[in-house]
Amino acid sequence: MAPRKRPETQKTLEVAVRPKSKRSRSPRELEPEAKKLCVKGPGSSRRFDSGCLWAGLASLQVRPSCSIVRALHHHKLGNAVRPSLQQGLQQAFLHSLASYRIFQKAAPFDRRATSLAWHPTHPSTLAVGSKGGDIMLWNFGIKDKPTFIKGIGAGGSITGLKFNPLDTNQFFTSSMEGTTRLQDFKGNTLRVFTSSGTCNFWFCSLDVSARSRMVVTGDNVGHVILLNMDGRELWNLRMHKKKVTHVALNPCCDWFLATASVDQTVKIWDLRQVRGKSSFLHSLPHSHPVNAACFSPDGAQLLTTDQKSELRVYSASQWDCPPSLIPHPHRHFQHLTPIKATWHPRYNLVVVGRYPDPNFKSCTPHELRTIDVFDGNSGKMMYQLYDPESSGIISLNEFNPMGDTLASVMGYHILIWSQEEAGMRT
Repeated sequence: MAPRKRPETQKTLEVAVRPKSKRSRSPRELEPEAKKLCVKGPGSSRRFDSGCLWAGLASLQVRPSCSIVRALHHHKLGNAVRPSLQQGLQQAFLHSLASYRIFQKAAPFDRRATSLAWHPTHPSTLAVGSKGGDIMLWNFGIKDKPTFIKGIGAGGSITGLKFNPLDTNQFFTSSMEGTTRLQDFKGNTLRVFTSSGTCNFWFCSLDVSARSRMVVTGDNVGHVILLNMDGRELWNLRMHKKKVTHVALNPCCDWFLATASVDQTVKIWDLRQVRGKSSFLHSLPHSHPVNAACFSPDGAQLLTTDQKSELRVYSASQWDCPPSLIPHPHRHFQHLTPIKATWHPRYNLVVVGRYPDPNFKSCTPHELRTIDVFDGNSGKMMYQLYDPESSGIISLNEFNPMGDTLASVMGYHILIWSQEEAGMRT
């Protein structure tokens, strides 16, 4: 008689969730759960479920022939990802926000921070500028002392900050000192691109293109200046009636320029066809002055932030169509770094700080000063980040190029948000 086969023992998959260390928890988080002060995203829990990532991916019903690992690898490389997989990855990222905490904080300046820029190749390094003209290069992944460049003090506010894409040991700045310049982190000025020579005129914004080797900057009376990397001025035109608060080159078509102004307009330009102030392709009127106009990473959308209560998302292929409107309180205040919404570098998500307004339609009593995350397509609120020990107004928020670490500016403070486990390992 043939021996009978023994039945296989079914194995249960156990997921070990590492408990949160008391050292990394704030005093309020140690209170009973019912007394915790926190903000949750729709359907999220306070504790991060490590299975959310796989649940999100499993729901995609990916064919056996399609490797999730391979797709994730292509996603990291910036290659095209199927829409269904991209949606699942975005959903998994939103779930992960429940585990984000502030794990680094710095207050290096004697005046408020006014600008920030992530290093394009080092995901734990960023540069931050202040109202006094000070600049700090901070690699928070190591214990070395940050590099600090002293500014001139009053009147030296850094209004724009970009790493040089051709040499990332250098950076461009625009400032209220009246210059747009290229510097290194030893404090040397390598080239002055623009200089007003007077305290009545200063530069409020800048952007740089590596592909066409161009620098563009805007000033406080409406002029936009285009230069090449050698410092040669290509043109200097008054494109707006008032201060140009933001200039942005399209990341995919760098001859495509967006300019935002306190004259309540955003204008779209083809740099190959600029002949004068009336040669814009489109003018997008707003109800209030505009703080920023940012192209999405794929160049297909334009996000604008006004100075009161509205975010707009325009489709780059249909400028004449009504934009997607996102009501959001972010009032302008003279002594506050202007609030500017930004894109997540990998997902169609909008990130912006909230400044509660009692006159805002949906305002609730004791509303928190959160960091809000919206879906760029639907305009739906997806999540809110909040730390009760850092409850000020957060003006600037920007994810690093990898999309896994968030830097925020809150008055004098620079905040670094990351997933709790990643923050504990750093």
